Amino acid sequence: MKKTYYLVSLGCAKNSVDSESMAELLERSGYTSVEKPSKAGMLIVNTCGFIQQARQESLDVLQELAAGKKPGQYLIAAGCLTERYRERLVQSVPGIDGIIGSRRWMDILELVEELRQSDQLPRYHLPDAPTIGRDEKGVLRVAVQGASAYLKIADGCRRPCAFCSIPLIKGPPVSRPMETIIEEAEYLQTHGIQEINLIAQDTTDYGTDLGLKDGLAELLERMLPRIPQIRWVRILYAYPGYVTERLMDVMTRSSQVVPYLDMPLQHAHPDMLKRMKRPANMDWVRRTIDELRKRMPDIGLRSTFITGFPGETDEEFNTLLDFLREIEFDKVGVFPYSFEQGTAAEPLGDPIPEQVKLDRIKELMLLQESISLKRNQSLIGKTMDVLVEGEGDGILVGRSYRDAPEIDGLVIVEGTGEVGKLLKVQITSALTHDLIGQPTKRI
Repeated sequence: MKKTYYLVSLGCAKNSVDSESMAELLERSGYTSVEKPSKAGMLIVNTCGFIQQARQESLDVLQELAAGKKPGQYLIAAGCLTERYRERLVQSVPGIDGIIGSRRWMDILELVEELRQSDQLPRYHLPDAPTIGRDEKGVLRVAVQGASAYLKIADGCRRPCAFCSIPLIKGPPVSRPMETIIEEAEYLQTHGIQEINLIAQDTTDYGTDLGLKDGLAELLERMLPRIPQIRWVRILYAYPGYVTERLMDVMTRSSQVVPYLDMPLQHAHPDMLKRMKRPANMDWVRRTIDELRKRMPDIGLRSTFITGFPGETDEEFNTLLDFLREIEFDKVGVFPYSFEQGTAAEPLGDPIPEQVKLDRIKELMLLQESISLKRNQSLIGKTMDVLVEGEGDGILVGRSYRDAPEIDGLVIVEGTGEVGKLLKVQITSALTHDLIGQPTKRI
């Protein structure tokens, strides 16, 4: 049991990459992953601290593991929650033996060895690191799920969004070396990966700290010729105002970059966006979306929005409703405002009742469901490439290029095929979030 570990990864795909990197470091040193916590010497939880709901989930998992901990086992809290709450976390979960922050995930092995050699618990590994560590120790910065992979190109954020605690957790952006990213993409290619999802807190800010202009576009221009067997490359988390002409050019001319863009806007009323400290030029948003759809008529567009930010009036909320009707995004996520200490919005408090937030979410999502169904119905009769991710009883489940992993819809295919491969599918019917089709041929 001494050289075994059980690792729980909570939160977003970016956290999943950190978890996979920590696991690789442990396994390089002879540790083995186990599926049951009772069999592990080290219990590790890579926490999420973004909003209250995520923090509570992290606490619940830690408390459950602490309650079942046996003599000789050590419990480690890692990740975003530990970066912000440190001592408070140990008080909430007395069974924690070690803490390591999200900025020094690459030191997990050092903390594990300290725990095994020291009787002084808990052990804190929280050096005063202003940014995410650049010394990644040569581990892959990817998280693989079947034939799809997330590839982290940067970490940290410099955006001033009033509601967001990410800069407090991660620090300013640190872009990874371009050649390292490309080599990792080549590695994924040699291992049969069909889809690479590029991720960062803000992918469109990649390279700014390296002195690059249009760094994301340059990365794609250099990377794509070296990974010709990767069928899909997807861009996630674009920042409004930073979807440049050059980036659109790359997306338009490359068959590998899927016509899909996730661009969180958070709201549509300029006054609300200004209070949120977000880009408030909605004319730019409309022009950019028009240009994207002009260049790529089949593009899938996703955005996210927040309801109940302090001061949101009925008029401002109605502007958001009207904007959704106008733009007709393919996919939308909506979240209630979460009060976060230390953010620019903290002095504003949390004056809008929770029920009002939830009622507004319901109204937005009912509207979006009708739009999503309409957009899906327009695909009936078309043939699309589908990445098969599961099969059974004559049914395949997969995703089209219009569906990002974990957050978007599925394509349900009546037929047979090979998991991990692309299949040409004719769409025969549409649901609100998912599509149904028949296979035509394998690719």
